[in-house]
Amino acid sequence: MLSIRHWRLQRRHRRDSDVAVSKWLPAHWALWSTPSMVMGYVLAVDALALAVVGASFIGLDVHTYDWMRFAALVIGSALHVEAGREIERIRSVASEGSTYVSLKSMWMFAGALILPPPLAIAVIAISYVHSWARLRRSPPHRGFFSAATVVLAAAVGLMCLRSINPDHHPGFSGGFIGLVAVTAATLAYWLINFALVVGAVLLSNPDTTARKALGQLSDQLIAAGALGLGISTAALLLYQPWLATVLLVTVLGLQRALLVGQFQFAARTDPNTGLANTAFWHEMAAKELERAQNNNVALGILYLDLDHFKIVNDTHGHLAGDQVLKAIASELKHEVRTDDLVGRLGGEEFAILLPNTDVNDTLLTAERIRHRIGGLVIPVTAAAGNTTVDGITCSIGAATYPASGQSLDILLMAADTATYAAKEAGRNQVVTAPSRTPGQLS
Repeated sequence: MLSIRHWRLQRRHRRDSDVAVSKWLPAHWALWSTPSMVMGYVLAVDALALAVVGASFIGLDVHTYDWMRFAALVIGSALHVEAGREIERIRSVASEGSTYVSLKSMWMFAGALILPPPLAIAVIAISYVHSWARLRRSPPHRGFFSAATVVLAAAVGLMCLRSINPDHHPGFSGGFIGLVAVTAATLAYWLINFALVVGAVLLSNPDTTARKALGQLSDQLIAAGALGLGISTAALLLYQPWLATVLLVTVLGLQRALLVGQFQFAARTDPNTGLANTAFWHEMAAKELERAQNNNVALGILYLDLDHFKIVNDTHGHLAGDQVLKAIASELKHEVRTDDLVGRLGGEEFAILLPNTDVNDTLLTAERIRHRIGGLVIPVTAAAGNTTVDGITCSIGAATYPASGQSLDILLMAADTATYAAKEAGRNQVVTAPSRTPGQLS
């Protein structure tokens, strides 16, 4: 006989497989297959980048040490890509429809700081061609566009660097002026690259939200780290070139640790709401129950099911339904304590783990949540335009350890049964699972 956990997982899987999901614009191999607005934007950025490439050869002056630094950056970028190839391939697929940030940009930014412009552009081109061949063969026009945004970002960054520190390029001076110049170049590089990429994402994916297009805060921290490492790489190649090999080993180690951590987090998180996913929530519930048993303290579990949520999807569309779910998830996180854990079980169902919470406090928490959700007025973007969704109600089932059971399966079944009792009684209410006799608890 399946435990309640496995049964719920199977039920969610069947339901979720029927839910229509928004699909991103197909990744066409031909640029002319994209909408005219997207094609015009991409071609304009590409043309501007080609103009920068042509202008970079004016007054070209390349020395032997420039070629040595160029070779070091190309080799560093290639080793970087190869070391994280499997993880980066998955990240590039997972980031479809939003910005994609990679630490390998450190090598390109370092080149922009210390190399003559044609060599800096060559580092960018080689890095993108290598990544395209070894990571994920996306449509060529997308890779070309990404490289074009970096070329333009590097050009603007170089303008800032030369304006503030005109006598030290390729390279930059030490001291306060050098710090100001490098900081200005870094901010300009990031802003131009980020703005151009986000613009393309929004144009190519009209159904996406600006928040998704902007990506996660963790992605921007990766971008900041990559630029900081680019500055360090440039400084080492200028003043202590042999120490750059030590930096390469350090960066590769950090990348592995960082990206593995990101994937561990992603594996535990529901992508639509940012809440704990079903598997992680159950894992934490089992651990908290064991702690409650060892410490002889109470523990509460709430199952929450939104009432008639299908009406929201049918009336406003699934994109609006997703926006409502995100808003409710945010409210749930704000209504509970730091030690509590909110998870999404699938569809419009949520679970809340309440450590160190007895029967009365579990019921009070459930009622606060029910009233908070009932009072929400959520702005959404629907097919007919911007509107609001209100009048949402929920049915909540509450179970506590040890009153409702001593094993996790029994507690989950009690909460689940109480949820359906709340629906059968008319919805928009909280039902507490009945206390069990000693013989029924395990």
